[in-house]
Amino acid sequence: MDILQCNRSVLQARCPMIEIITADITTLGVDAIVNAANSSLLGGGGVDGAIHAAAGPLLLQYCRTLNGCRTGEAKISPGFELPARRVIHTVGPVWQGGDRYEAALLRACYCNSFEIALQNDVRSIAFPAISTGVYGYPKEAAARIAVAAMLEYQDRFERILVCCFSEADAALYRSVFEESP
Repeated sequence: MDILQCNRSVLQARCPMIEIITADITTLGVDAIVNAANSSLLGGGGVDGAIHAAAGPLLLQYCRTLNGCRTGEAKISPGFELPARRVIHTVGPVWQGGDRYEAALLRACYCNSFEIALQNDVRSIAFPAISTGVYGYPKEAAARIAVAAMLEYQDRFERILVCCFSEADAALYRSVFEESP
């Protein structure tokens, strides 16, 4: 895993528990990883499919008992065969131009994931870039929402990871952190 330094002088001084990494989220040994799921919670493409594949068939079996999840909400499951103890499933909004409450729904994904994590004694958590894949949310706008939520909750966790798929995404998050108040 290549841990990227998010302008150490800025990020590490302000928020030492937040790290930006480029990695496969399914390999992280944290208390919980967040799954950018679809509303069925029964697996799909991208991060969702990778998490289901790595966790094994018991995750699918367990998720069937959760009765899906609405956009902006979060539900939790065991991690099964993952290094992470738990998986927090959240359903991000599909980008429709920005006038269909997408920002509020994306913020709810992060806040509800943090809240359910706190209720389940999660001290370290890793997030992917929710809604920025096939759901089409503009990456910079999504990063700003994610960073604001992480800064709001940072004092309640020992470690918050931003797990990026590419170095370009990690650079975007570093830039957003540098600009944040």
